[in-house]
Amino acid sequence: MSRYFILCCFISATMYGQQPDFSEEGLECTSITVGKNASADGSVMTSHTDDSHRSRTNILVVPAKDHPRGTMKTLYKRQVAKVEKGQMDRYEYVETGQIPEVSHTYRFFNSAYPCMNEKQLAIGESTFGGRSELRPDMGLIDCGCLCMLMLERCSTARQAIRTAGELLEKYGWNDGGECLTVADRNEVWHFEITGAGKGKVGAVWAAQRVPDDHISVNANASRIMEIDLNDKDHFMVSSNVFTVAEQNGWYDRKKDVFRFAYAYAPSTRTSIACRRREWRVFNLLAPSQHADANSENHPFSVKPDSLVKKEDMVRVFKDYYQGTDFDLRKTLTVVANDGKKVEISPVANPFMKADEMKLLKINGGWGARGERTIAVHFTVYATILQCRSWLPDEVGGLCWFALDNVASSVYVPFYGSITDLPSAYKTCGRETGFSRDAAWWGFNRLGTITAKRWGDMHVVVDSVWNEMQSALFENQPVIETEALSLLKDNKQAEAVDLLTRYSRDCGTRALETAWKTGDYLWTVFDGMW
Repeated sequence: MSRYFILCCFISATMYGQQPDFSEEGLECTSITVGKNASADGSVMTSHTDDSHRSRTNILVVPAKDHPRGTMKTLYKRQVAKVEKGQMDRYEYVETGQIPEVSHTYRFFNSAYPCMNEKQLAIGESTFGGRSELRPDMGLIDCGCLCMLMLERCSTARQAIRTAGELLEKYGWNDGGECLTVADRNEVWHFEITGAGKGKVGAVWAAQRVPDDHISVNANASRIMEIDLNDKDHFMVSSNVFTVAEQNGWYDRKKDVFRFAYAYAPSTRTSIACRRREWRVFNLLAPSQHADANSENHPFSVKPDSLVKKEDMVRVFKDYYQGTDFDLRKTLTVVANDGKKVEISPVANPFMKADEMKLLKINGGWGARGERTIAVHFTVYATILQCRSWLPDEVGGLCWFALDNVASSVYVPFYGSITDLPSAYKTCGRETGFSRDAAWWGFNRLGTITAKRWGDMHVVVDSVWNEMQSALFENQPVIETEALSLLKDNKQAEAVDLLTRYSRDCGTRALETAWKTGDYLWTVFDGMW
């Protein structure tokens, strides 16, 4: 078999291969957290990449509401939808039941995982799956629903975790193992939840606070180990956290040191896809720690070598292990029909699709037992969430929002107080199919084109987005000074209107740039694929 024929098959696989199922543990989301004394500007940060091929692609503003006494709230659970041939994979939402509504709910951003409210409460997410024995078959609340309830009802991270615990004990969890990274103006916590088992209503959970001068990460693996119940400033747990593990034989209090991760999600600690991302975050932000890329366990949190800036967060989320031993661009090994292995080197595309990944022979291949990078082509959206105690809530809460693969996208600012978003960001691309009316398609098309010749095209894309990202960061104090001046004059409505218009303008300009840049690449590189 000629190298030419192999390469043609390789290109054909790139263009026409089916998308893989990314529901496997270790592939879905990454969240990085930063304490207030570890950030350059004093903000508390959490974050999230929704790495899914089924999540909805839009973001909405849900307004604050007052509810008459006796009002009931209907809860919904997402499940994989049955789709016709030719339709996009997606989730659908089915009713699970009702619970009493509270008298007042806060305004919040309703993304696939609701992420921030008007009180500077912010939530990131990362799935870790956990033990199959604890997958619930009862209960009303899944992960997305819990995020919504916390943001509607709470203004601090501790209040949100306690409220979540009460709701889960009463109404029950109906999802797999999840980590929610919950931040407010002063602190950030990792809140890990799993089911209580079939036929049981409730949940098992533990929460650990990130020290103020530390950073942490969750990359689809349970991260909480030993729990010190005497340290109430850094730990909170469900009342059954030890007993469920004992009853199932996963922990013996007479001879074992209890470690939440090994009791409830031991398989995630051996996943390269998970722990490699943990290593890379610490490797980039705290290189003096000399984290071991092959270690099964990294510290829950570490002190960064220098204070973390927004630019640092963007850099980490754009990372695909470039320049390391795990750079996926190095060598592609394919097997010919006669069984001989042939190497095509170098491969400049770190964002291979399904058939390409089947050919990849590096560190166990692709998936939970092999490699996956921080930036991936199947990200639907990403957030970097800032909570700033020295600013009023109208200005202090800030959601930096990016669509599609972060490595070929840009973060735009959506302030937590705004009342509206550009219509294209409110339109779900999974419902429309390819459409210029849905913002996600503009960024998805750009990312897909760029990945076809990453070595050449990403240079063009980087030059566009780097300039825009820098301008957005540089203009932030200008718009905030103007908003603060209005607030000082008791013109709250005018300040919120200013921030709303600014956020909408930023989103619109970024989308227009995504479409134009995609057109440019398609034109200039035509015939050079």
